[in-house]
Amino acid sequence: MLGPSHILSFPFPVSHRSHRSHRWLMAAMLLLLLPGGQTVLSAEQPVIRDDRLPNIVFFLVDDLGWRDLGCYGSPLYETPHLDRLAQDGVRFTDAYATCHVCSPTRASILTGKYPARLGLTDWIPGRRNFDFQKLINVENIQQLPLAEVTLAEALREHGYATGHFGKWHLGEDPAGPLQQGFDVQVPRWNKGWPRAGYHAPFKLDGLDDRPGDYLTDRLTDEALKFIDQNREQPFFLYLSHFAVHDPIQGRSDLVNKYRAKLQGLTLPNGPSFLLEGNPDDPRPLSRDRLGDLIQQPEFAPYQVLPQRTVKIKQHQDNVEFAGMVESMDESLGRVLAKLEALGLTEQTMIVFFSDNGGMSAANFGRPDRVVSAEQLDRAYSTSNLPLRGAKGWLYEGGIRVPMIVKWPGQAKAGTVCAEPVISTDFYPTLLEMAGLPPRPEQAVDGKSFVASLQGEPVDRGPIYWHFPHYSNHGMQSPGGAIRVGNYKLLEYFENDTVQLFDLTSDLGEQHDLAARQPAKVAELRSRLHDWRGRLGARMNRPQREPESPGD
Repeated sequence: MLGPSHILSFPFPVSHRSHRSHRWLMAAMLLLLLPGGQTVLSAEQPVIRDDRLPNIVFFLVDDLGWRDLGCYGSPLYETPHLDRLAQDGVRFTDAYATCHVCSPTRASILTGKYPARLGLTDWIPGRRNFDFQKLINVENIQQLPLAEVTLAEALREHGYATGHFGKWHLGEDPAGPLQQGFDVQVPRWNKGWPRAGYHAPFKLDGLDDRPGDYLTDRLTDEALKFIDQNREQPFFLYLSHFAVHDPIQGRSDLVNKYRAKLQGLTLPNGPSFLLEGNPDDPRPLSRDRLGDLIQQPEFAPYQVLPQRTVKIKQHQDNVEFAGMVESMDESLGRVLAKLEALGLTEQTMIVFFSDNGGMSAANFGRPDRVVSAEQLDRAYSTSNLPLRGAKGWLYEGGIRVPMIVKWPGQAKAGTVCAEPVISTDFYPTLLEMAGLPPRPEQAVDGKSFVASLQGEPVDRGPIYWHFPHYSNHGMQSPGGAIRVGNYKLLEYFENDTVQLFDLTSDLGEQHDLAARQPAKVAELRSRLHDWRGRLGARMNRPQREPESPGD
């Protein structure tokens, strides 16, 4: 007599779409053999072989800060589904994006390579040059090279259905994802972020909408269809939300909820904004001086402030942004519910990640743009405290991001991992988790963190950053950084300034140790320079050649 366990294993391969009809026919025949009409399969549940490759859901969020989830300590935003995912998986405290802006990080996820190796070191198309710059921005390639074997291509070679939903921002070719290993692409073409906004009409080719639709919800609808359509084979769902990137527009019901909630909260003491200076200036402003300047009425608008200072948001009090965060969390909840309804929860690995830090410094392309104080809530989204800086900065607020990984049956649920990891590491890790052969010739910079998921100590080795550009979000100089153990060194390219921090005792990067530990500075700087040389990292050139003594 056949029992339920026999229905889970078939003598023919099932990992390709051509076998779907055969599998459902066999399941139906077996059900007829069961006595008394006993039901062991619902119409929704797929037939799963014991040796089927696991599904992979990569849930990528744009501009989500390290402290923007409840499980990371947000005092305002509610993220119950992500908090549950953290309880069911591993939450990383020291996870990093390879860049403090989006395109380079996205390239590193799909290739396992540092942006400096790819030559894709800024967002696409990138910030233009301005007269105030001492250096010229390095030329940035405008598309992820087709020669790269992306993670999607590597998985598709092993029978995975692959779907990309949401933001691409790795080139303006309308068929970019389809050329890089994805079977499905929704929307069909977008140039980075939703310029028309999150409320319908979206004006995104290939994503229909109706009045009242909200973009995060509609992308989730399409992602759930993909899961339904591919439940009979392993799938790689790359749900790359436009949220929570600007324009900062929450869903109205959630915005109203947070407006009411905020009225009942007591915000921390202190100013709503502070000024952050440029550490590479020859005579940088002191913290006391910056504190005095922020009190002066003429600096209430965003404009060119003294010595390239930038306003940084200190409180999580933007109700529009709060609504965006919760709708993103609802999206994850819907994906989890769909997997549960289809009986796929235990066969699905889930990665949650953000492409860079939170936008505590406003996203203004022109440094001379003036924005009134009344507009600040729409321009600044969140606070990254206790981290310093924001999107567009090499301080922790720009590069340290929330990351949660669920690996059913393998990773110990509810654990917190403090091992440093970076976005190049996803490529080799996901292949190893899926039991697939590694591609070291492709993921040359990535290191698998499977051991970290299983609670074993790992020495990841140094982590590097290279950003030879001026950013939209701050006036700091182009520069780079290295983290080794607890130490992090930042190097700026205009005046060769360095900063050194011990992140264990100084998470907020307030106490520069460079003058007190010259040997450590020399060691880390040498390693950073050697790394740039090995990768062929391009460096800035002066905007104006220095005058000769006789001129």
